[in-house]
Amino acid sequence: MKIILTGLLTFLFFYAQAQIDKEPLPDQDNATIKVSTGKTLIGKVIELGNNRPVEAASVQLFAIIHSENGENDSLLSVVLTRPNGDFRFENIGFDSVKVVVSSVGFSPASVAAVFDPQNSNGTQRQDIGNIILPRETQQLKAVVVTAVTPRMKLGIDKKTFDVAQSLTSKGGTAEDVLKTIPSVSVDIDGNVELRNGTPIIYVDGRPTILTLDQIPSDNIDKIELITNPSAKFDASSGSGIINVILKKDKRKGLNGIVFVSGGTPALFRGNTNLNLRQGKLNFFFSGGYNTSKSTTTGTSERVNKINGQTNNFFNQQSSNERKRNFRSLRVGVDYFMDNRNTLTLSQGFTKGNFDNNQKQGQQYLDVNGMLTRNGDRTSGGGFGFSRNNTQVLFTHKFPTDNEQLDVSVNVNYGKATDESKIVNKYFLPDGTAIGNPQIVRNDGSNNSNQWTVKADYTKPLGENTKIETGVRSFVNNYESHFGTFSVLNGTQTKLPLSNDYKYQEQVHAAYFTFTDQIGNFGYQLGLRGEYSKFDGTLIDSSRHFGYTYPAKLKNIWDALFPSVFLSQKIGEKNEIQVNYSRRVRRPNFWQLNPFIDINDPQNIQQGNPELHPQFRNSIELNYSSSYGSGNNFLMTFYYRNTQGDITRYSDTLTAEQYTKLNNSAVDPNAILNTFINANSTNNYGLEFTLQQKVAEGFNITPSISVSYRNVNAKVKSLDLSNKGFNWQAKLQANYKIRTENEQSVFNNTSFQLDGRYRSPSVIPQGRRLETYTVNLAIKKDIFKDNRGSVTLGINDLLNQNKNGTIYDTPSFYQESYSRWRVRTFRLTFSYKFGDADFQLFKRNGGGDDDGGYGG
Repeated sequence: MKIILTGLLTFLFFYAQAQIDKEPLPDQDNATIKVSTGKTLIGKVIELGNNRPVEAASVQLFAIIHSENGENDSLLSVVLTRPNGDFRFENIGFDSVKVVVSSVGFSPASVAAVFDPQNSNGTQRQDIGNIILPRETQQLKAVVVTAVTPRMKLGIDKKTFDVAQSLTSKGGTAEDVLKTIPSVSVDIDGNVELRNGTPIIYVDGRPTILTLDQIPSDNIDKIELITNPSAKFDASSGSGIINVILKKDKRKGLNGIVFVSGGTPALFRGNTNLNLRQGKLNFFFSGGYNTSKSTTTGTSERVNKINGQTNNFFNQQSSNERKRNFRSLRVGVDYFMDNRNTLTLSQGFTKGNFDNNQKQGQQYLDVNGMLTRNGDRTSGGGFGFSRNNTQVLFTHKFPTDNEQLDVSVNVNYGKATDESKIVNKYFLPDGTAIGNPQIVRNDGSNNSNQWTVKADYTKPLGENTKIETGVRSFVNNYESHFGTFSVLNGTQTKLPLSNDYKYQEQVHAAYFTFTDQIGNFGYQLGLRGEYSKFDGTLIDSSRHFGYTYPAKLKNIWDALFPSVFLSQKIGEKNEIQVNYSRRVRRPNFWQLNPFIDINDPQNIQQGNPELHPQFRNSIELNYSSSYGSGNNFLMTFYYRNTQGDITRYSDTLTAEQYTKLNNSAVDPNAILNTFINANSTNNYGLEFTLQQKVAEGFNITPSISVSYRNVNAKVKSLDLSNKGFNWQAKLQANYKIRTENEQSVFNNTSFQLDGRYRSPSVIPQGRRLETYTVNLAIKKDIFKDNRGSVTLGINDLLNQNKNGTIYDTPSFYQESYSRWRVRTFRLTFSYKFGDADFQLFKRNGGGDDDGGYGG
């Protein structure tokens, strides 16, 4: 089935090239084909009293036309109901319509519906529910249904960002997109923070094993940011949720968009998105290729101490050449079984190879700053992976408006290989070699699979009242084999650093929320229960580690996570909201695993099997105000109290630890980085975000956040407590030229400037240093109806985006800088095409492939 779908959709791509001139396209990437409005109306006709479907009832669709002479009706179309009572109208070109139903032996009934005239995406769909026909002796009054689709904007409980408007991220990855979003920070290593915490990353609302740099930005439709999730979401989302929503079109016919991007240094990316909608089937396809190469640098200067007094110095310079190459493919189909049931199947494939070659220069100096020896370290290796995703989704919409059941199965699975070689050489100041070179070879492989099964049910109890409930099971299985060998005179010796392990992580959950509104006051109460278990095994030593929560019934509070949301509207455009939630963060495998990572001989890593989960209480106060045309102001105050905060802890190697690492090319003055549970951490923060239209075609989105962090942590007799303020600011400015002369070379040219600054911030044993960057992009729409566009993007315009950290402890002081990416220049070409009349399955004898639907 996978091969058939892949071949079929590849054929569609080439066929589309011959069809692109059939249909002009509008001026935006996700716009609707002009000949198809995309407005769809569905419903069902049943008999009053027994709810039996009425077959072959006549359903007439009228347009309601308003004029100076009053209101007039104009007949648009007529269909007959199917045996199950369903009917459907598509491609409706009016905002106000009326449906009139009649059948022999029944009294007629009518229902009016209004589509949102402000909706520009052209894909509105209304289910007007059951139309009840009484027998001739009974009467039924007309029902009026109004649907209003909100615009994408900054909200109080969720912020939604349209990726199509982010020019600086075109031709890039999901990392580039997230860097432009307020409240979100992405460091040079790709680590994402939301308000100084690590959020959960979802793709289409579900877990993923893909990293952000493996998701092309051109595949992303929008980003949802949930800063304080309710009980409906995973309890482990205490630092928030970032949901990456991928593109998938449902317009009729064949539609697609192609991106090609090239630049320096050694950058090339290509991506294609296709969608074919016909009858009850909607096929979607995306494929991408990404390759890049860059060389980055880093420095580190350290003062080693004994009893707080300087003992010696160590300096290090590094140069790292990185090559990345990966391919992605995603195919799927929506099957619209009937008006209320949809089944979606999708399959994703991602493969990649990463190569790293690093050179390090090292200088060892005595207490007087005199050079005692030099070090020369080289390391090279490659990492290859294959990761896949299979999804099965089923949605049932009940006749009652907004009553819905969603059931899904999501499977992530894949494998990876890793190999590297490290060579360490030491020399006296005069260049004389010290001993034999230390050579270490690493060889590893792993495989994993994740299963997520969930069901969510929403039931309205009134116009503003509803309940939501659901269950979820998550199981993650992982197994890894890693061998480390010391090489001397051609003879290999396996080192204790070798590590074979496996683990299983389970989380089973159920939730319930109740939402209601009294006048302008709304509230939501929720409770979530989760049972979690982690079983890890070091295969060679049969050592077990992990946790179970709750371990006993008396610890049931460890499994309960309440949430409360309160909101008060002030007029039509202002709202205040207060919310509270309790969340958990469970240590991941790398934080638990006692395995020692020696890739950097001066900064080695090790997990702590004694870690336990942290629990967080979060409170937010939000004020939102909309004004003018599309302007929005959002202010947020938040407080987070974290008990048992999982945090990094660093110290120099002890003599015993160094002895165990003999022949591993590790320096005796290396820093050992691990994790501990701090006593508590308190965070206070204030955020301001503004969307402001300055002039026609010119808008800005400035944001600023200020936070205070107080860490209370102790390791034995060592006090690691620290506190301090930090702040960050972002500014995105957009300007588009529109001239009366459509032939002008400057017409439809867009400019975007994106700047970010993050101040120094405290960590338990020091602080992170400031970072800042500026990005610039220029886009020109070309071809008829702006089908194509060319975008020139410059990321890190000033070439200053680097990560700096200071550690200040009784045993050492270290200041280090590193870069993971360099300034890039990208030129991206995109072309969108479509044919609303394209049909993969030809109709026979003029029949309707919708199975009897008309419209």
